[in-house]
Amino acid sequence: MAKRALQPARAAKAAPRKTSARAARPADALALDRVIHERARLGIVSALAAAPSLTFNDLKRVLDATDGNLSVHARKLEDAGYVTCTKSFDGRVPRTEYALTGAGRAALARYLDHMEALIAAARRG
Repeated sequence: MAKRALQPARAAKAAPRKTSARAARPADALALDRVIHERARLGIVSALAAAPSLTFNDLKRVLDATDGNLSVHARKLEDAGYVTCTKSFDGRVPRTEYALTGAGRAALARYLDHMEALIAAARRG
């Protein structure tokens, strides 16, 4: 039974297809980019799309997230190549800064196109 529960997640890691509004079907929802679709990660990517970069504390404040939660989700996005993480010091205070990569910006655009197509299909349907 455990293998069956993991199968949709494994299949969802495939590159999402660009979907037109006319072609969207309920099954297309399974093709959403699961890395971005998670609420906290979508928040991180969206915030970074609106700014050249944000510090860890900026993201924490914007998303109202805990240190641990933000750290785990930012690492997942970094591992996917969607964000970069730069660590430095401001005097003696550590500073962690995140920026959206070109791949992250493209993934967000695909995700938004996909969601718009699903919404259009649902309204027609």
